[in-house]
Amino acid sequence: MGGAGDAPARGTPAPMGEAPVAELDAVLDGGGWEVGGSFEGPPQPTSPIRLGRNVCYVVLAVLFDEEDRVLLVQEAKPECRGKWYLPAGRMEPGESIVAAMRREVKEETGLECDPLTLLVLEERGPAWIRFAFLARPTGGTLKTLAEADSESLQAAWWAGDPRALPLRAPDILPLLDLAARYHRSPPHPPTLPQELPCALLCLRLLIAFTGTAGDLWVLLGTAGTPRLPVVACGTSPSELRRGLRLPVLRLLRGCLSPEPPPGPMGLLGLQHRAGGAGGADGICFNVLLSLAPGSPRAEPPELCSPVFRWWHVEEQSLRGRILQRLHTTVPVHS
Repeated sequence: MGGAGDAPARGTPAPMGEAPVAELDAVLDGGGWEVGGSFEGPPQPTSPIRLGRNVCYVVLAVLFDEEDRVLLVQEAKPECRGKWYLPAGRMEPGESIVAAMRREVKEETGLECDPLTLLVLEERGPAWIRFAFLARPTGGTLKTLAEADSESLQAAWWAGDPRALPLRAPDILPLLDLAARYHRSPPHPPTLPQELPCALLCLRLLIAFTGTAGDLWVLLGTAGTPRLPVVACGTSPSELRRGLRLPVLRLLRGCLSPEPPPGPMGLLGLQHRAGGAGGADGICFNVLLSLAPGSPRAEPPELCSPVFRWWHVEEQSLRGRILQRLHTTVPVHS
């Protein structure tokens, strides 16, 4: 294949062989895809991700029983002792995301569980990322006051309005609403972490543009084999709390002129393997977002960087899957 200068012009259909169809298939299905060593846009990564050093991952679980009661725990920590919350806690080095969720549920409630789906990804940048799961109980015995320890005082199935309880924090109320809605009618496919290594914290981007005639384009990186762009999150003190959208906005500023405002990010899937190369705790988030130009237009915005090109998606089944997934992703709350 030729270099970036030989890429088809904007809006010109590219042959299917020049597009990362297998990668798109995997990402749209919630699967993973190997993260290479090159990234689009600044900042260029310098050091691997380490839990407790330059990132913090938190897990949380919502569980319902057969009577639709929700599982709550009574906190034992001195600063919130006696208050109620969902089972949650920090992930530990060497743990997978799902293993951390299972451990926290077991320690705080006495119950074992299996994850059903990720409900929402909450984030404030690398300094704090929380994975909120919907899970189902599979065994164990509910923790009582007689078994109180440093993890929790007790656990209980609660049938009433959680706001009637003294809550540790009201931030669980929107999560309970999300879980109840998913329980009734799932708004997205079941989405769970895939076991694939990633040394860094990064985002694989499926950036879509829909023209006024209904044509669909996807932004591709053209360095080497065409692929979905991947951006790395910086972990300098100034970037730790600035959100996962920051590297996405930097990429768009660098390749589009003028920069159209991106829509909200939706999560298609994520990949992580505990104890990656050198003990790295990186995660690759596969995210989907669409561009929303200020005025209707038939074709995508002009690119001002030769390392990107727009791919016109003509194959109808693939086009339909991308358009459908624009409305059926795991929400990302920043």
